[in-house]
Amino acid sequence: MNFKEAGDLCQNVVDQVGTVIVGKKPVLEKVMLAILANSHILFEDNPGLAKTLLARSFAMSMGCNFSRVQFTPDLLPADITGTYVYNVKTTDFELRRGPVFTNVLLADEVNRAPPKTQAALLEAMQERQATLDGKTHPIQDPFIVMATQNPIEYEGVYPLPEAQLDRFIMKLRLGYPNRKEEVEILQRRMKRAAEDVHLEPVLETDTILEMQRKLEEIHVDDDVLGYITDVVQATRNQRQIEVGSSPRGSLAIFKLCRARAVFHGRDYVVPDDVKEVAVSALVHRVIMKTESWVKGTDPNQSIEEVLKTVPVPTTK
Repeated sequence: MNFKEAGDLCQNVVDQVGTVIVGKKPVLEKVMLAILANSHILFEDNPGLAKTLLARSFAMSMGCNFSRVQFTPDLLPADITGTYVYNVKTTDFELRRGPVFTNVLLADEVNRAPPKTQAALLEAMQERQATLDGKTHPIQDPFIVMATQNPIEYEGVYPLPEAQLDRFIMKLRLGYPNRKEEVEILQRRMKRAAEDVHLEPVLETDTILEMQRKLEEIHVDDDVLGYITDVVQATRNQRQIEVGSSPRGSLAIFKLCRARAVFHGRDYVVPDDVKEVAVSALVHRVIMKTESWVKGTDPNQSIEEVLKTVPVPTTK
């Protein structure tokens, strides 16, 4: 598979999901970048904006297994990872795998679960394994967690600590559709004549893994590496930011830039790749100053200001 073929396949997936998710192509493209990077996504948005439908549509389009977990305050780690169950017929304990053993996992309202349950998910996300009764069970690639959290409810929730937020490669918002898009949503629902959506897969799991391996063949010039570093280090000195991004932010941008190169059928990264992914990759990795938080300053705008101040390398 060459880079053009890989890019065309990525576009096919986005186009297929776009038949269901109306008017959100930039977000769909970013989701595809995270999938190429074999990494996880956090959606922070209001209820009812098709986050669950988006995750399921990507899984169907890629021919992947899909699981959904509704996080609640009484959810236990075993509800995520699974447990050993006694079989009366065989008089032995058998492993009953939890929903984490899948390709695409939707962790709905992840901040509603207690920290112990969040930690079980974190192990799966970071180590790509689950530990049950002292035994480690690997999770097969591709493994993508798409987690959601509701930004308008603060009662009965356990906010994700910064160290855990750092495990998501990007944080995205879908946002409300405009009038034209919302009318189209209704038209498509009427034409479909059913609540459920079914999409035919446009590629297979093995193809996804091959596309993910293509990232390691992408060339990144030293000037672009320096640009990534300068952007991340500038967040540590931005006037509205208390704590800037760690080097994990640099690695996230690096992976996403390579993924964007594959998406566009290139074997090299350009500075525009950095500009396109930096906000989504860094917005959840910074802590705003108290006065900025009180004033309601949007962290996205602070990252955008950083991008305006950092000199862009000239392409050779």
